[in-house]
Amino acid sequence: MFIYNFKINGSKVFKWIFSLMILILIFIVAIVIFKIFNGANKTNKDSSCLPSNKVCKIDSSNYTNILKCVHENIDDYIGTKINFTGYVYRVLDLDDNQFILARDMIISSDFKSVVVGFLCEADNAKDFKEDTWIEITGEIIKGNYHGDMPIVKITNINQINKPNDEYVYPPDESYIPTNGIL
Repeated sequence: MFIYNFKINGSKVFKWIFSLMILILIFIVAIVIFKIFNGANKTNKDSSCLPSNKVCKIDSSNYTNILKCVHENIDDYIGTKINFTGYVYRVLDLDDNQFILARDMIISSDFKSVVVGFLCEADNAKDFKEDTWIEITGEIIKGNYHGDMPIVKITNINQINKPNDEYVYPPDESYIPTNGIL
């Protein structure tokens, strides 16, 4: 019969385990930093939905992501041409040539919604009644409505029928705040 007697030096084991954990932690931090910087570079290159001098089509799937991004980075989007649909929504303190091209954003599972949209300006804004669905093409300018606000200066406007996808949803997990182009 063989009997083995092992003597473990507690301080050496602790040093090895501690060193191994530090190396693992450094490795994880390095991977995270690499992904952050690599992802940021891809986002700036790939996040453009429009080449220069083209019109960006906004639909119900990207509406709130773009709306939030434009409001957070107004200066980066001045001069950008956009095309989207919504209904005419007015509040009391707007000028006669202004309205909000609005969509209803679902905020809860029981279909409660809030109105979201772009402030728009058009010479013939009065021609469109409240809750009329329209499609517009316009250019983003910087204006003032209770502070700096992106305003869509309308170049083309058409009345349309209410679309099947009339609701929009809050910005999704793919939304990454950047100061890149749409």
